[in-house]
Order: sequence, then structure tokens, then C-alpha cells
Amino acid sequence: MTPIDIEHPEHFHSLPVHTHEPSLPLPAADAVAWRLECHFDEEMDFDGVWQRFLDAVDTTRVRALVIGPWWDGDYSPFDPVLDLLVAHADRFPALRGLFLADVVGEECEVSWLPVGDITPALDAFPLLEELTARGCGQEGLELRPVRHTALRALRLESGGLPGEVVRSVAASELPALERLELWFGSTWYGGDATLADIRPVLSAGTFPRLRHLGLQNSEFQDEIAAAVASAPVVAQLETLALSMGTLGDAGGEALLNGQPLNHLTTLDLRHHYLTGPVLERIKKSCAPAAVADDKADEDFGDEDEDDPERYVAVSE
Repeated sequence: MTPIDIEHPEHFHSLPVHTHEPSLPLPAADAVAWRLECHFDEEMDFDGVWQRFLDAVDTTRVRALVIGPWWDGDYSPFDPVLDLLVAHADRFPALRGLFLADVVGEECEVSWLPVGDITPALDAFPLLEELTARGCGQEGLELRPVRHTALRALRLESGGLPGEVVRSVAASELPALERLELWFGSTWYGGDATLADIRPVLSAGTFPRLRHLGLQNSEFQDEIAAAVASAPVVAQLETLALSMGTLGDAGGEALLNGQPLNHLTTLDLRHHYLTGPVLERIKKSCAPAAVADDKADEDFGDEDEDDPERYVAVSE
């Protein structure tokens, strides 16, 4: 199974992503998601990049920020970057989308991203509607339980998501949350979350407005599928993602024997280890829901293999 390459988003918070460059014409402040990054060939640290942005753009109209590589030499902690965001929060009254650590493999492996505690971002921006963060357990991706009444989308992309972070998500009060995506990753990179950590999320009462749930990139994807098969939250969902992990026939059979999924618009199973017959049965049972599947080739889930080695899509 080929690992998935993380790519920079072309759009974020329904806005085209625009990397701030002094040499380029400035778009309207509220027309793009502004991406800030340090360049390897530019002698300017993130403090300089940040100040240059503040001087050039009417930040009172900025609706979304994307933070790319923040180091100008050796990798450095993310805390000073987050400190800048928090210190200048009053200059961003319109900010509704925030992407922390939009970094791809050629810039830094996800398992090396020292993101740290992202809770201050939620505390500093009470009107924030969308938060995405990328990082790994070994480098201290952290989140404390929070109460945030505006957040509608939370996406944690990790090659090793700590169980403490998952428990904090489940313990948070997020009454407006409509979209939740958790990439669990590998135990090798600090992904020690368990099924018990996500059980509160599977209840119907934790996030009453949830419409999309992604429990993805997991080494225990079969267990997740079995839990989802009887989870009360599924009835309120419009889309469900069990992709990027080690889902095999055991998890597939659990889905087939569980509650109906044909009320969904999409069931995302991309990057899986299902055999062809089980996959086809899932597609038929879920109709008219669309089953997203990018592995229709017969290079996976070979019935002649007793126990093929399985990998999550994103780890290192």
C-alpha cells in the first residue's frame, strides 16, 4: 500500500490560499486565506515574516490564516509563533479559519513537527469556526479540554495522535461542531489513542450538531469500524470517513452487520485492505450512498495472503 503524500491545500475555509509575498500584488484582505511561511533561501525569521504581513495587510478583514514552515534554519518550537498569534488576536476580529503547521514532507516530516499545545489558539479566538492542526505525539501535539461555542470544524492531522489529545476533544464543549476529523497514526510515532478514548465521540450527545466524522489513519481501523457499526452518532451524520488506515475484512463485515449506512451521502474508505467481494457488498448495502474508494485495483487485500502487513497512510 502506497503512503499518502500530504499536500498544501489550494483552498482553506472556502477561500483560495494565497502565500504572502512582497513581490506579488496584494489581493483583498478578505478574499483569500493568507499563508505565511519562512523561506529557506530568505534570511528572515518568522517574527519578520509576521511583522511584514501586519504592515502590508488590513488584518481586521482577514478571514483565514494558514501557517506554513516557521523556521529559517534548524527546526524550532511552534510556541513563539502561537504566542504571536495570541498577542495580536485583537488585530484579527474577522478571523474564522486557522491552519497551524501546513507543512509537507519535503519541508519536514509530520512526525518531526514540534507543534505543542494548540489550546491557546481556541482561547484567543472565541469566534473561530475552523481549526486544522498538523503534528505528532512525539513532538508534543497537545490540546486541553475547552469550551468554544463557535467552532464548527476541527481537524487534527497526525502521524501519531496522543490519546490525551483524543480524550481532550471528547471532553470539550463544542456545541456548534459539525465536522470532526482525527488522524490517529502509528504507535511508533506516539499514537497511543485507543477505542476507549473515542467512545464519547460515538455517542449522540457529545456533539449534537455533528454531520461529518472522520476516524482515520488508524492501526486499529477494524475496531473503529466495529464500534461505528452500532454507534448512536452515525444516525445524525451525513458523511463518514474510515479511510487511510488498516481497515480489512473484519471491519468490513462489522459494517455490513451493523446499522444501515445508506442515509449517508458518502462513506470514505480510501486506503484500505478490504478484499474485493467485501468491498462490493459494502457498496451495495450502502446504496444510494457513494463509497469513496481509490483502491479498486487488485493490488491489496489479496485473499491468498493469510495476513498481509498493513500500514496507515500517514505516519512518518
